[in-house]
Amino acid sequence: MLSITDLSIRLAGRLLIDQSSVQITPGSRVGLVGRNGTGKSTLFKVIRGELAAEHGTVTLPPRWRIGSLAQEAPNGPESLISVVLKADLERDALLNEAEHATDPHRIAEIQTRLVDIDAHSAPSRAAAILSGLGFSAADQLRPCAEFSGGWRMRVALAATLFAAPDLLLLDEPTNYLDLEGTLWLEDHLAHYARTVIVISHDRDLLESSVDQILHLERGKLTLYKGSYSSFEEQRAARELLDAKAVKRQEAERARLQAFVDRFKAKASKARQAQSRVKMLERLKPITALVTEDVREISFPAPEKILSPPIIAVDNASVGYDPASPVLNRVTLRIDNDDRIALLGANGNGKSTLVKLLAGRLAPFSGKVTRADKLSIAYFAQHQLDELNEDASAYDHVRKLMGDAPEAKVRARAGAIGFSGKAADTKAGKLSGGEKARLLLGLATFFGPNMIILDEPTNHLDIDSRGALAEAINEFPGAVIMVSHDRYLIEACADRLWIVADRTVTNYDGDLDEYRRLVLSTRNAEAPRERNAPPEKPQRPRADNRGGLKKRIAEAEAEIARVSEIIAKIDTALALPDIFTRDPKQAAQLSKARANAADALARAEEQWLEASAQFDEAAG
Repeated sequence: MLSITDLSIRLAGRLLIDQSSVQITPGSRVGLVGRNGTGKSTLFKVIRGELAAEHGTVTLPPRWRIGSLAQEAPNGPESLISVVLKADLERDALLNEAEHATDPHRIAEIQTRLVDIDAHSAPSRAAAILSGLGFSAADQLRPCAEFSGGWRMRVALAATLFAAPDLLLLDEPTNYLDLEGTLWLEDHLAHYARTVIVISHDRDLLESSVDQILHLERGKLTLYKGSYSSFEEQRAARELLDAKAVKRQEAERARLQAFVDRFKAKASKARQAQSRVKMLERLKPITALVTEDVREISFPAPEKILSPPIIAVDNASVGYDPASPVLNRVTLRIDNDDRIALLGANGNGKSTLVKLLAGRLAPFSGKVTRADKLSIAYFAQHQLDELNEDASAYDHVRKLMGDAPEAKVRARAGAIGFSGKAADTKAGKLSGGEKARLLLGLATFFGPNMIILDEPTNHLDIDSRGALAEAINEFPGAVIMVSHDRYLIEACADRLWIVADRTVTNYDGDLDEYRRLVLSTRNAEAPRERNAPPEKPQRPRADNRGGLKKRIAEAEAEIARVSEIIAKIDTALALPDIFTRDPKQAAQLSKARANAADALARAEEQWLEASAQFDEAAG
């Protein structure tokens, strides 16, 4: 059990958690929620032992392993599958020791433990996780260094999940994922067999993947049973009860105070008055659960509604190299009031499509027709780094308003969420959510006809995401969304487009159907389990021979490694008294040899298949 007792945490002089206690039972799946800046990530640091608490304790069962996402993405020449496999430190250490062990008894212990932790199925389990997070079989053999930072953070997430720690701590894991990866992660966490605590502002993940909500508000931790919707209902009921209790206590306090004021000067009532004073002192005030209202988000309406369609694309081809377009044969139409969400795994061309729509990329062929005087606002997460860190929200707004009076500039800064002193805070000191709000306000400042939002929710808390959804629904122009936030898509989008297979198609189903499609596809793409029937190999392309050559070499190395293990087990089994002296150990060795033989057969099958494909490609 994870036990938090009377915990107080102070950071930079600010009290984040104040004398809170909570018990989390083994096997619980907990969503840790609260406004940005309340101390959720800091609590994780205390649980991991990286930060000392001011008061109280955090205790864990002995020998529990804690796992969390690495701060830095892996980067080097090792393949993705190798990086993930090494995350299981015990398996990696046992395999390394097995290569050099000579004592038969130690060999038996190693092989028995490898059987216990199901080490021989580890490559298929690791590959299945990587596949779920969007890596193809070919990608899994490529070096980490060939991938961008975002994709390498996915590898770090895969390694953390593969290690299957007793306590899994995840801090906003979907920030690095597309919708497809998020859907897979939701399903994976929902079936996680150990204890998990996830910090997330993703409503659907909290609804489908956890069975408890740990709420951090105003320095207090409160544990609620059930999903996020159940938490909202319980919290609303608690707020109502607390509000009534506050009113009752205020009335009782007023009654006692009136008695004291009336009779404190009378000798005959002095003792009774003094008693009422003591009662007042013991009457500790009840803290009402005051909901902090979230600042609304609004988008200025366009000055003029344009004649539809505002954009028409006819048989366009677009990309960055005319010889190899990212998208081909794209034909689509966008009208004034469209709410369109783009689906499809990262790397399939969603960003290329929105750049085409925004006029940032010209088509190689085909035609793009835009309405006269069409104004487009474009928001993307990477633009947060383009804000002037030394300029305030007021400075950014002033730049757009020229010689406008001071009062008007401050009024516009307030309209996008930066009123009073907040308008003078430098962008470098703003939180990620505040920067996102500022950038949204600046991007839509002049009332566009169409807004393109590329992952707008990454730094927004749950309430701010709700405010964004309201702003999108109230905006009279068109909106194109790329988001991993299922709640935002379901709340706002009325059309779904899939960007895949180098083109764009309309999707007639809903997100529940799309979720089933994604999960079934990724499960089908995962490597076959042991005893699964072999699939018919497809004819490889000639330019894939490098990857096949690498697969052959890896299979050969695996054959040599497993063969050596079998030889050592056979040596141990050949001891004359092994079956009489220690029959249990002999049985375990026999089981280990059978598993090793299965692993050898699989490695040989992989070698044969890769060799055949290589010969076919070469021929």
